[in-house]
Amino acid sequence: MPMPRGHLRNPVLCALLLVGLAAVLELAFVTQAPNRLLSGVGVSLAEVIAADGVRGWALAPVLLLMAAALHTPTQARARWLTLLGATGSLAGLTWLAGTHATALLSDDLPLGRTALGGGYWLLAVLCGLAAAEALRGWSARAGVSLFGGGCAVAPVVVLLLSGHLDALSLLKEYANRQDVFDAALRRHLLLVVATLVPAVLIGLPLGVMVARRPRLQPALLSVLNLVQTVPSIALFALLMVPLAALAAHWPVLAQWGVSGIGVAPAVTALTLYALLPVVRSTVAGLGQIPPEVLDAARGMGMTPGQRFWRVEVPLAWPVWLAGLRVTAVQVLGLAMVSALIGAGGFGAVMFQGLLSSAVDLVLLGVVPVVALAVVADGLFKVLAEWTSR
Repeated sequence: MPMPRGHLRNPVLCALLLVGLAAVLELAFVTQAPNRLLSGVGVSLAEVIAADGVRGWALAPVLLLMAAALHTPTQARARWLTLLGATGSLAGLTWLAGTHATALLSDDLPLGRTALGGGYWLLAVLCGLAAAEALRGWSARAGVSLFGGGCAVAPVVVLLLSGHLDALSLLKEYANRQDVFDAALRRHLLLVVATLVPAVLIGLPLGVMVARRPRLQPALLSVLNLVQTVPSIALFALLMVPLAALAAHWPVLAQWGVSGIGVAPAVTALTLYALLPVVRSTVAGLGQIPPEVLDAARGMGMTPGQRFWRVEVPLAWPVWLAGLRVTAVQVLGLAMVSALIGAGGFGAVMFQGLLSSAVDLVLLGVVPVVALAVVADGLFKVLAEWTSR
């Protein structure tokens, strides 16, 4: 029986719109506080719009999302409406938050802060999910999704670079700690790169070895699984004593930066955590190669080295790269905890915010890591797709 004309045919988008409506009604869009330490008073989206009736036009793109809900998600018109509506809604919400924060600037409250509330963050996530749904319907290619995601957040980036959001408390924290933020970014990327390089150099040979000798696989994977069960803080603590002893016994190691605290134990622990996904993906990639292919290569007179580099590596590459993608995202997150032993990075910014009960400072350390993880995941997907051709 055909659906009546005008029936809501996009259940995913309808669900997102309903959750967004609940967020508007129940959660604060922004919060206002006299300083960075005191809890703010919630301000709803309706109150933000009521402060100036002209602001309501910023939410006009929501009408595009409502119109898209009247079409089946497979229609090109629905995808365009969803993508444009999600992009415009995210830009409009961000513009509203920046405009409201700027309007509240006052000499009477020089330390006053306007922070993004739970309602804004939830609505922003919903806009992102709607845009991802539209892009997924167009193409499964990672490059298209990454480019479309970049276009969706481009208006927000323009607002950020234009200074329209400078009155928000998160941007005030960044302005006050720009040097600290830049140093944390460099240190965090250093921790990630210094972890991935040895993890690949050690994990790949181990994976090839146990793939060639299946008897060793249970023992090695059991050891690596055991490392994964150890809490990160406990593993950092366990490495502090032996590394400090090595630096005391051989002073040259201390000159090279090896010590009980700092980068050395952090990179060592993160590398141990990263070995399991690298080894497992290598074993899985080599194990999924059909024996008939290897027999054909052997029948063509290929040497073992030629079979490995010309047959096994190209066929196992997508699986191994997927494991490396998981490892990179995992290391980006675990590096936050390494700040507890003096390794620095964005974890130091986050823990400083927790100790001082400054939510915006916590977000200043967390949001960049989330953004880096999303970008790293997208880039690895594009690389896997491009190299698999």
